[in-house]
Amino acid sequence: MSALALNYNDWCKIRNAGPSFSCASSSTHYRCFSASAAHCNSSSSTKNTPSYSYIIVGAGSAGCVLANRLSEDTQESVVLLEAGPKDRFLGSLRLSWKIHMPAALTYNLCDDKYNWYYHTLPQANVDNRVMYWPRGRVWGGSSSLNAMVYIRGHAEDYNRWQREGAEGWDYEHCLPYFKKAQSHELGESRYRGGSGPLNVSRGKTYLSLHKAFIEAGQQAGYPFTEDMNGYQQEGVGWMDMTIHKGKRWSAASAYLRPALSRPNLKTEVRCLVSKILFDGNRAVGVEYTQKGQKKRVFAEKEVILSGGAINSPQLLMLSGVGNADDLKQLDIPVVQHLPGVGSNLQDHLEVYIQQQCTQPITLYKAQKPFQMVKIGLEWFTTFTGYGATAHMESGGFIRSRPGVAHPDIQFHFLPSQVIDHGRVAPKIEAYQVHVGPMRSTSIGWMKLKSANPLDHPLLQPNYLSTDIDVWEFRECVKLSREIFAQKAFDPFRGPEVLPGSHVQSDADIDAFVRQKADTAYHPSCTCKMGSPSDPMAVVDSNTRVLGLERLRVVDASIMPSIVSGNLNAPTIMMAEKAADIIRGRPPLVNPGVSVYQPQSLDTQR
Repeated sequence: MSALALNYNDWCKIRNAGPSFSCASSSTHYRCFSASAAHCNSSSSTKNTPSYSYIIVGAGSAGCVLANRLSEDTQESVVLLEAGPKDRFLGSLRLSWKIHMPAALTYNLCDDKYNWYYHTLPQANVDNRVMYWPRGRVWGGSSSLNAMVYIRGHAEDYNRWQREGAEGWDYEHCLPYFKKAQSHELGESRYRGGSGPLNVSRGKTYLSLHKAFIEAGQQAGYPFTEDMNGYQQEGVGWMDMTIHKGKRWSAASAYLRPALSRPNLKTEVRCLVSKILFDGNRAVGVEYTQKGQKKRVFAEKEVILSGGAINSPQLLMLSGVGNADDLKQLDIPVVQHLPGVGSNLQDHLEVYIQQQCTQPITLYKAQKPFQMVKIGLEWFTTFTGYGATAHMESGGFIRSRPGVAHPDIQFHFLPSQVIDHGRVAPKIEAYQVHVGPMRSTSIGWMKLKSANPLDHPLLQPNYLSTDIDVWEFRECVKLSREIFAQKAFDPFRGPEVLPGSHVQSDADIDAFVRQKADTAYHPSCTCKMGSPSDPMAVVDSNTRVLGLERLRVVDASIMPSIVSGNLNAPTIMMAEKAADIIRGRPPLVNPGVSVYQPQSLDTQR
């Protein structure tokens, strides 16, 4: 601790005593300190210690937004540090087709090139299985790996955040940032944005199975919703996707790449940040490893962590911010006792209900080698065809039971069979729905395995650890089967593949869920935002780490509780809003926006 403080104090003396000079290139402008400043970086072979207004750790969804917005202020300098590589090999989108071709998404779920490749501890309530958690390690983060589904969650999720202590994060204060981020192909409305960096579109295949799912949902008694991100989330309909002109539109494409030419934005890749540097309780910089060398960089204003729900709390704990007892066991000097760091871990769990299809209209043949070559060639030449979509074009939100105020079950329909995250090829012509509860009560935690930043942390989501979560999954299976049994699927319905016709009793359904439930890739809430009086809060409503200065966390980890839907759109919204907070701008607000309410809560639909 004293060594870090000494280095920073020396740096400050040098900075204040003499003139600084610019070390500029085509893509960066930052201050360097030479001569006697070199000893500040004693663990590094570099001769200069760079300094920026802001250090952003992590070029994922939030980090890309912040890099863009903070570097809009030309008087500020920004450095963005990413553990993984750029999202384009040799600057070519086509050479990086596994990222940018929407239909190729499973490739990067199956290896660790752009992926942290995490695994949980064995889960006692899902047959002691170790669960695979892919997370993005590349420009764009998980927005470069995900299924490109754009879902905001429900308005009441954000009103709940306000009640949970995240002052100023209710729906009327979040909606304008969703709109600011978005450019929807259907144009601007009271709910949609029309001129933001994040391009959002609807599916273009219009496969008959998608139409059958939407029609079957209505036959089962659920409403059709024109826009599940707008006035009415509840119901079935067409889903929005972050796909633009046939290509994945990640946060890197939307926010980072347009800002790369700015002289006040510097990016570094393949650098693993291992420690936040403190002077007392002030964050003053970070230490990282790049190409085998330890390096340091200092922040004149703030250090901002945007590593995501696993990496941000991991870095805080490695730096001495977390539960003091846990840190002492690993001989990590305690900078700030914050027991909430790594606690409150929440995720969405889901199962696949699969039905064999009697007609050859699924994606089964499209995944045969010869057809894949044809699809690839069309995408490479025109960015159209089956390669230009992730095929999750329809879905829905429903309520599990009477008395539930807004949807707590989500459907993603897919005209294909997925096995083991796509790591196993489909076996038959089949379609499926991904279904799971949106607001499970099972809460987990993550802790450091060791003080080595290369060691993955211990991940304990505690899946299905409450009775209500088990019941909700049972209902998910029953309600999905009911939709698949509707008349709209009569021309296509073959035998049930999963769970299988032999699974009928509650006990059998529960056993199926334990055997097959898997993550929906939405870990969150591990650095929860809340009131300083909340002993488990990690950041305040301005995203500042409690008890410390000049340190923020901005990513999905600061969600007070998980939202009712996918997490990429909310994470981008949070970063847009945080950027205004950091820049001292007045918050945007859309008061009085109406949201659909069921006519009665006495029935489930």
